[in-house]
Amino acid sequence: MTSLPGRRPLRIGNASGFYGDRFDAMSEMLTGGELDVLTGDYLAELTMLILGRDRLKDPRLGYAKTFLRQLEENLGHAHERGVRIVANAGGLNPGALADAVRELADRVGVPVRVAHVEGDSLPLPQGALTANAYLGGGGIAQCLGAGADVVVTGRVTDAALVTGPAAWWFGWGPEEYDRLAGAVVAGHVLECGTQATAGNYAFLDGHRDIRHPGFPLAEIHSDGSSVITKHQGTGGYVDTGTVTAQLLYETGAPRYAGPDVTARLDTVRLAQEGPDRVRISGVRGEAPPPTLKAGLTRVGWRNEVGFVLTGLDIEAKAALVRAQVEEALSAAKRRPAQVRWELVRTDRPDADTQERASALLRLVVRDPDPANVGRVISGAAIELALGSYPGFHVTAPPGKGAPYGVFEAVYVDPADVEHVAVLPGGERVKVRHPVRTRALEAVSAAELPPALTGPTRRAPLGAVAGARSGDKGGDANVGVWVRSDEEWRWLAHALTVDRFRALLPETSPLPVTRHVLPNLRALNFVVEGLLGEGVASQARFDPQAKALGEWLRSRHIDIPEVLL
Repeated sequence: MTSLPGRRPLRIGNASGFYGDRFDAMSEMLTGGELDVLTGDYLAELTMLILGRDRLKDPRLGYAKTFLRQLEENLGHAHERGVRIVANAGGLNPGALADAVRELADRVGVPVRVAHVEGDSLPLPQGALTANAYLGGGGIAQCLGAGADVVVTGRVTDAALVTGPAAWWFGWGPEEYDRLAGAVVAGHVLECGTQATAGNYAFLDGHRDIRHPGFPLAEIHSDGSSVITKHQGTGGYVDTGTVTAQLLYETGAPRYAGPDVTARLDTVRLAQEGPDRVRISGVRGEAPPPTLKAGLTRVGWRNEVGFVLTGLDIEAKAALVRAQVEEALSAAKRRPAQVRWELVRTDRPDADTQERASALLRLVVRDPDPANVGRVISGAAIELALGSYPGFHVTAPPGKGAPYGVFEAVYVDPADVEHVAVLPGGERVKVRHPVRTRALEAVSAAELPPALTGPTRRAPLGAVAGARSGDKGGDANVGVWVRSDEEWRWLAHALTVDRFRALLPETSPLPVTRHVLPNLRALNFVVEGLLGEGVASQARFDPQAKALGEWLRSRHIDIPEVLL
């Protein structure tokens, strides 16, 4: 790898946080200010399922087609400004996307050198739709070092889109763990786009314009520290709160493991350096774990019926129709593997509209066999239309059922994964996996500050604390933080696992782990199994746990009056 002269800070931006993000973001980032590298994150657990189904229809597909349409409008901008583009839009077929980018470049008359990274695809286990290991940034660094203007990858970690360019730019070696860990943290902040610039932010500020937040960028320094910022004049804002929120998003234990390095989130320090500028420093890194994470997806089948219950006797109506449907299911040749009922009490007494007078009883069934979620469910529901509770109707006629995705995380031996950089000239370079590894262990218990005492008042937790939540397979995390040392003295002692379970009763039967991050004045709760088999299985009406943190903030708790 060759680094640029002078080793000045690398200015690296993001233009996509998911497949379907704001289309114009690539143009906004390329024309709005100076950049060296522009990244795009298009992959998620759900995206791999979508791309897997695309590939079944046409083996030439399996990549994010949106990326090509964005490039068609912006490849010339990138070339004129000397900006390298790095994106994981290759999905399940990075080689095909690289060929499509070359064809596009020829058609629009822009001379670019295109490379790609592959090797993440694994042999498909029985019943799996996709199987992919999470690769690190080494292949990206090799491609950029060989002069690539555009690098597309398959399933790399989200942070690899930043660690790869940073390692190339500064010439970092594979065991410069603190530097790599700093880039991982910067990459994690950037990966979800405008979530770092006040998008989805817990504290709504009516004095600042967040209708069209700009996408974030990082100025990464040779020691691994960085400044998170955005192009001048774009919407939203960057402060220690918005960066903290994104740091907590979809994380777990303080040891944040990846294929290149394990970053210690409990060492991260944030400082407001100026308007829309937050410095990240102090990040410590360790050797990566001895195994590589991989993701498997497969398809199951589901069906759903929404029974509308209106007016009086809601509980009795729900009990009647549930007993009737359960009797029909018991008489069927095979009962669906999963049957779930949920009564959503949206009704109000003496309501002034029929909708506000109604509650919803949801029946959701799942099974590996489509035959077990089709006629047996739709028939059981519709045959009751004239013989059940008063006012019987459903939100929509149930159909034959539909496929849904199941995600499973597994861990594989790196020796079984061939990480390959395919350079602009077609040369294939094998990327070595780290030689040194370190098994993941729990960190020592963090020291808590003295508890804050004094008179309290009942109030929503969100009057003091922010939260952000998300999904990792079937698990959910809820990061909770406060903005002052006094608030931290209270939160660290008040929000225990038992109190968390009491505030969110749906979590009470599940394993819940609390991780303490004093430097961020934050607690991170991981709830195992809340999301069933993952986002695509739609086990909850909020299948990605996006609003779980907001539910927590709405719950009332005794808060010291001095904080209110």
